[in-house]
Amino acid sequence: MRQEKQLLLDDIRDRISESQGFILASYNKMDPNLAAKFRFDLMKSGGEFEVIRKRILIKAAAAAGLTLERSSMEGHIGVIFATQDLLETVKAVFQFKQGSQNAIDVLGGRFEGQLYSAKDMEALSKLPSKPEMQAQLLGLLEAVPSQLLGVIDALLSSVPHCLDNKSTK
Repeated sequence: MRQEKQLLLDDIRDRISESQGFILASYNKMDPNLAAKFRFDLMKSGGEFEVIRKRILIKAAAAAGLTLERSSMEGHIGVIFATQDLLETVKAVFQFKQGSQNAIDVLGGRFEGQLYSAKDMEALSKLPSKPEMQAQLLGLLEAVPSQLLGVIDALLSSVPHCLDNKSTK
């Protein structure tokens, strides 16, 4: 193998190993302006889009300890690496997919060391974000004490109302 290809293979293997996860996507009908918009949207969520040849991607994944099937990768392949939060990157990919008349098709991905199908990645994109889940948990924890205080307040305020009603009769 030539030195340039080996350097490319090592770079992709390192990116696969170091990233939080990645998404495999097949892209078609993507003009340069649309690709630039996609890269910009991914950058905001902490992702990077790379176009990689299938053969090199399969070899790099094998060197990183993953098995990718060439038969499952149709068309031009791009890899979206998540450098920060994978869930935000997955959400950005599916949001772009809906807004761009399916210019990309998600084939699958890796999350927490496990390979997932396209349906699984779509299910991940529908999960609430970390701040939303934190707010839901905080609301749940706050609901019980506030309801308890409401019941105690109702009991305490009902006693004077009952006494006031009895005294007026």
